[in-house]
Amino acid sequence: MPIKVIIEFQAKPGKRAELRSLLGSIAATHGPGAPGFLGSTMYEALDSAGGLIEIAEWESAEAQAAAVEKATATGIYAPVIELAAAPFRATRISQPA
Repeated sequence: MPIKVIIEFQAKPGKRAELRSLLGSIAATHGPGAPGFLGSTMYEALDSAGGLIEIAEWESAEAQAAAVEKATATGIYAPVIELAAAPFRATRISQPA
């Protein structure tokens, strides 16, 4: 069953544009090759100067979990962590069956 993942980021002061660019680059470079990845859209939070929200679509929760595990093991997210003011928050959702 397809799912969506809502990921909330909080950039360090003055680093939102840099974080947005980095996340866009990661999505463009690694997203299309990830099995089960259907696409994503990045948004800027209107009520937070450093807030970014990505909504990604995946074929299944299992495909998303496997992709995150692989990306984490290869260190893809390390630069993201350096630009973030706090740990990101991810919420996986699906439509009721």
